[in-house]
Amino acid sequence: MLLFRYCLFSSLLAMAAGGVVAGEDALPPPDFKVGYSLYMSGIKVAKVERRFSRSSDGTYRYLSEASVTGLIALFRDDRIVEESHGRINGSTIMPDYYKYSRTGSKKARDVSVHFNWDSNRVTNRVNGDAWHMDVEPGILDKLLYQYIIMRDLKKDKSTLTYTVADGGKAKTYHFESLGREVINTPLGEMETIKLGRYKSGSKRELIIWCAPDLHYLPVKVRDMEEDNNYVAVINSLDGLTSQESGVRSQE
Repeated sequence: MLLFRYCLFSSLLAMAAGGVVAGEDALPPPDFKVGYSLYMSGIKVAKVERRFSRSSDGTYRYLSEASVTGLIALFRDDRIVEESHGRINGSTIMPDYYKYSRTGSKKARDVSVHFNWDSNRVTNRVNGDAWHMDVEPGILDKLLYQYIIMRDLKKDKSTLTYTVADGGKAKTYHFESLGREVINTPLGEMETIKLGRYKSGSKRELIIWCAPDLHYLPVKVRDMEEDNNYVAVINSLDGLTSQESGVRSQE
């Protein structure tokens, strides 16, 4: 269960055929590498690193890696890796392939999602079992939407809604703006836009703090469900700053 709620942290529009489209004022953010510390009830239990990069041929790769740390790492070696691959053309972003892998525990899981934009169909594979589903143009994968949300916040939207291929279904992820808030992080004080996602009939609450000065990168995520409280906080960053100052970190 530990590794997560990271899945929820992992789990952050104008849409046109086969991709997400916006005006020139909402071009995708630059490449970056960011690190987070994950805390459970105030105790550090895992670390997360994410990297977004683009190639000269117009393709992108978004990679997220998470592993347990601290005393817990002495007893288990859980690791979660997510990848999203696709294409960027101006402000249009199209996912082609998504992969999720969890190892190091009894609940090992291997998931892949292939997007066929010629037929608007998605092929899902979970631990070797495959099935297909029809999708509407503009659907995203579970990792890419968290990058798209950075781009869309530049448009100053008060609500953000995404259609995501999740668990063999097309699900709607809806976020509401909760205003601005200045927070303290290991990298210093940051002004943020606060977003909330709630599930009807559930006590679960997901809050995300995104920093405008860092192209709206999520710098803090809090997931609350009944008695459990998980918080992910930024601890290192390479890229995204206006000064391009390079890696900043504090473990």
